[in-house]
Amino acid sequence: MSKETITKKEFSDMVRVASHRLEKNAKFVNSLNVFPVPDGDTGTNMSLTIQSGFKAVNESESDHVGTLGKALAKGVLMGARGNSGVITSQIFRGFSKSIEKKDSLTAMDLAKAFDDGVKTAYKAVMKPVEGTILTVARFGAEAGMKKVKTTNDLVEVMKAVVKGSKAGLEKTPSLLPVLKEVGVVDSGGQGLVFIYEGFLEGLSGEKASDEEYIPDERDMTEMVNATHHQSVQGQFNTDEIKNGFCTEMMVELGKDATTDEKFDNDTLRNYLDKIGDSLIVVSDDEVVKVHVHTNYPYKVWEAGRKYGALTKIKIDNMRLQHETIVDEDEPVTPETNAQPIDYAVIAVSSGEGLTKLFESLGVTSVISGGQTMNPSTNDIVDAINKSNAKRALVLPNNGNIIMAAKQAVDLVDIPVAIVGSKTISQGMTAMLSFNPEAELEENEENMEDSLDTVKSGQITQAIRDTEIDGLKITKGHYMGIVDGKILVDDEDIIDGTEKMLDQMIDEDSEVITILVGQDGDKKDAQKVADYLDDKYSDLETEIHQGDQPVYPYLVSVE
Repeated sequence: MSKETITKKEFSDMVRVASHRLEKNAKFVNSLNVFPVPDGDTGTNMSLTIQSGFKAVNESESDHVGTLGKALAKGVLMGARGNSGVITSQIFRGFSKSIEKKDSLTAMDLAKAFDDGVKTAYKAVMKPVEGTILTVARFGAEAGMKKVKTTNDLVEVMKAVVKGSKAGLEKTPSLLPVLKEVGVVDSGGQGLVFIYEGFLEGLSGEKASDEEYIPDERDMTEMVNATHHQSVQGQFNTDEIKNGFCTEMMVELGKDATTDEKFDNDTLRNYLDKIGDSLIVVSDDEVVKVHVHTNYPYKVWEAGRKYGALTKIKIDNMRLQHETIVDEDEPVTPETNAQPIDYAVIAVSSGEGLTKLFESLGVTSVISGGQTMNPSTNDIVDAINKSNAKRALVLPNNGNIIMAAKQAVDLVDIPVAIVGSKTISQGMTAMLSFNPEAELEENEENMEDSLDTVKSGQITQAIRDTEIDGLKITKGHYMGIVDGKILVDDEDIIDGTEKMLDQMIDEDSEVITILVGQDGDKKDAQKVADYLDDKYSDLETEIHQGDQPVYPYLVSVE
């Protein structure tokens, strides 16, 4: 049955079915990891992300499809979890911007919206990597734009988008070496295919088939894929490029502008991209918000003043010790009447013991989450807003949370720095460098520098047989993972932990810390400590109860 118009009913159905379809298949998407550990990873993150979008659409009372698109984008943005979730939020940010003035959608409107979504997502990533969700989105959009030249039928265009995205998904192993090594597809891209198939099913009323690409249980035991936080999404990290001034401004469009030039988001973004990095430019009809790291703050102010009045500006700079200047039009509204604190230090971890350890190191707030449940952008925003602080530091302690944390920076009104800790061990080491008397940028730099001084080890059970980097892994055996790389497979947890530590310890090692998880045993940890004392008598070993899930033992070597 052909369709030539998408109204509120069709749009709501598309988002609803997409949310349901990805939720139903989240476990499958989670299974696409090169590390056979029982994580709630990409599928869970993307499912919770799109669910947040559906909730926002469902709660909207508007019949205007453009308004519903804006609700979808805001919901997905606030619910974004993990790197794939954040990139998905950028796809729908561009999608919604494309349709914002549309009462209803034609086939051309829909195709162009997907195309604009891809452009926005690529711009949002400092170093786009092919073979990821970006490739899948691009193939789908290109197919849609090609199809719309020959038909006005929305269903046919959406079918083309789905077919194109599947073609892009099939190409991901040939584009990304780590996927090609094991011959499987990118998990974030697979999640996006589920979303697009949900759109098609909601639009047409015809159930999409899973038979083309969902393998049977036998095939699943052989499938492994690269974790996004280590080899794919880790490449989206922008911390490698440093500029001296963390610069922000809010521009009230049209008010006291220094020129008659009409504001264009891409024009401003392209200019700022040439003079800085860590760039985000978000705009609507009334205001523009800019965040950029640059060595030329005055050029940022000049660029903004061309389009309107600067209602909020901020500079954080270590060299000049310049204080933050914030307009009082947008004060933080804390939930308490207590006096504001100077610093909030917010860490992500899971386990009562880890929470107590972080608090003992000076962390003021712990967000429950981590490897088995990545907190959303909104969770991080809430923690910052509730801190009643003048400035904040965030320790994600997981590579798959860093992008969501960075996205939260531009959704709050106090200066926030994200320390790129990818493990619990790194987070705790970073806290040893925290100085409550120092400026935010100084703490950020010192804590970042400390991350390379610690090696992080994890012990967990394999959930299937596989082979990675020439190492055969047996289901049920214990794996030793060091800084994201599996180095040990052993049927005995104590022997496996000792073998892992042997590979972590070098001549510069001084202190070893063992964190005992929910499935660990302090007596077994003590046996490992005794082994270390016998073999490395000059090293100091500490044992703490962490209560973390998934990993019986987390180990750090400093």
